[in-house]
Amino acid sequence: MDKKLSMPAESVWGVGPRLWQGLLEWLRDVPIADPVNRRNAPMLQLIAFLLAALPAAAWCYRAFLVDIPWRPGEVTSMVLSLSVICVSAMSFFLIRKGKFEAAAYALLCIFSVTLIPAYLSSGFGAQRFDQPVLAIWLAIAALIVGRLALWLMFLCITVAFFLGIWVDIGRQGEAAALLGDAAFSTAMFLMIAVVLDRSSAALRESFLEARRRGDALDTANQRLSEEMAERERTFAQLVQAQKMEAVGRLASGVAHDFGNVLAVAGGYVHSGLRSDDGVRMRESLIGVDSALARANLMTRRLLSLVHHEDGIEEWFEPGEALKALLPMVRQLMGPEVNVDMELEADLPPVFFDRMQFDLMVLNVAANADHVMPGGGDFTLRARNDGGRFVLDLADTGTGMEAEVLARAFEPFFTTKPRGQGSGLGLSVVQDLLVRAGGSVSAHSDVGIGTTVSMHFASDLADAPDTVPERGR
Repeated sequence: MDKKLSMPAESVWGVGPRLWQGLLEWLRDVPIADPVNRRNAPMLQLIAFLLAALPAAAWCYRAFLVDIPWRPGEVTSMVLSLSVICVSAMSFFLIRKGKFEAAAYALLCIFSVTLIPAYLSSGFGAQRFDQPVLAIWLAIAALIVGRLALWLMFLCITVAFFLGIWVDIGRQGEAAALLGDAAFSTAMFLMIAVVLDRSSAALRESFLEARRRGDALDTANQRLSEEMAERERTFAQLVQAQKMEAVGRLASGVAHDFGNVLAVAGGYVHSGLRSDDGVRMRESLIGVDSALARANLMTRRLLSLVHHEDGIEEWFEPGEALKALLPMVRQLMGPEVNVDMELEADLPPVFFDRMQFDLMVLNVAANADHVMPGGGDFTLRARNDGGRFVLDLADTGTGMEAEVLARAFEPFFTTKPRGQGSGLGLSVVQDLLVRAGGSVSAHSDVGIGTTVSMHFASDLADAPDTVPERGR
């Protein structure tokens, strides 16, 4: 039974902070646009609530629980307190509705209205011990409302002081001493007002400066986002242009091959037309079908490069991709260039855009063909570098000097004659690989050749969980 009634100490001690945190969240949840006023709203709500609740509780206690006759002036004091209670409650609800400045002005006005009658009824000396509380109202005026409210509040306090002194002089005499007290108190509150004025001005200037910087930062971020989006669009257009350039190079070779295919098909047709033998005619039709199949295969490969949608990353076996791409590479090269491919047995799968993979190989192959006008060797070498797929594309062309090699990946840098190259091939290769977490490097010797090495990303943390089965 005791166990059921007991409560862990942690639960008991944790209730208070949770309630306080919930109260603060509720006090902060007000529809106020100005960030400074929104930060000050919880404090002003607490002040308004206390000004409404505490005097009400005190006067209820005085009226119903204390059996003492009402003293002169006590009823007047109660009426003034009731006005403070009403205005404070109204201010609390104004803040909840988002009207922060109206609530702050209402509190300051009711305080000012009740301050002067209080000093007129009791005098300066009777209010001496309540004077430190006046500094709080100065702080509220300065920090929450502004400089004008601060100095109006100081003026109201000064008027109340001297009206209270006037009452005390009428009752006690000793004008010089009383005026000295009033002057001293006024000077003290003047210093407090000056400090609050400068402090609040500095705080608001700092906030405005921070806000200006924040707005400037937002503008810069917006401009940067627009520039990044524009760069993405430009890069997509660049990739498309490179793709069209590769298609253009391939098209001439495809046209030549189509001519050969049509010639072969035409030969089979003429052979079949000249023969009356059914077997010979069937063999001719089989030959035509084979030639048409070759033409269809070339067409599909070319169309796959044209119509493939950019930005679709997928798992694929790089060895199989290179085997499928090899005829297009040979098509791209001149007849004097020998194209060879070396594939290691255990190549890791690649998570990359397949069209962009083909485009990178074709770009490097086109550059290699340009530096081997008299023929040579172009080798596609695929290897497994510690679980990372690396593709080396090597040619036996003229090679590059160190100065040219250092700028090989710069956009628009080219050694080709004007109108024969954009200088964007290797730059696009580098951008595509870096975007996918990879890298590219080049090694070149003058008179020996150049090797471009593409290193594909090995970190698969952001890749899909499904990895294709390895080819057997």
